This record gives sequence, structure tokens and C-alpha cells, in this order.
Amino acid sequence: MMAAMNDTFRRKDGIVTRHIAGETILVPVANNLADLRRIFVLNPVAEFIWEQLDGALALGAIAQRVAESFDIGPAQAERDCRAFVDELTEADLLVKE
Repeated sequence: MMAAMNDTFRRKDGIVTRHIAGETILVPVANNLADLRRIFVLNPVAEFIWEQLDGALALGAIAQRVAESFDIGPAQAERDCRAFVDELTEADLLVKE
């Protein structure tokens, strides 16, 4: 799937976010068991995007926030957002609203 800039996404329930040793880690949990095959370690940009994925903002608005917050160009912010959301969607960690 290729996310569009006007799409909105929200994090699925059952994803535990932990900050360990300066890194942010996403761990999907189902039936009280962690799915260790789908753990994500997030860099600061990915963490920022993850926090914005609440179903309220379109991906384009999140990309604009990324560009402003990390001082990168809008095209690069869009590519980064789209790639990260596509990866999370493929791993079944997001719901498209």
C-alpha cells in the first residue's frame, strides 16, 4: 500500500511504547504475549511521526510538522512519512481511518 498525503491513520490498540536507554521501542502485544518479530526501534523523526498518528491529522499535515520540527524540506518529510507509515501498515500496527 502506498499512503496518500490526505490519508489519516491511527495507532492500533495493543502496541506498547517503551523508552529504553535513549531509544523508543514499539512492541505489539496480543493475548499478553509480545510479538518479537514486529518490534520497531524508532529514530527521533519516526518517534515524532508515531506520536502524531492519532487519526486526527492527515499524513500531509504530519509531514508539514516534521519539516518544521526537523528543519528538512517538505518533499523529504513527505517521503519519510509515507515510507514509515507504509512500513507500519504492512506490519499491521496502524489503522487507516
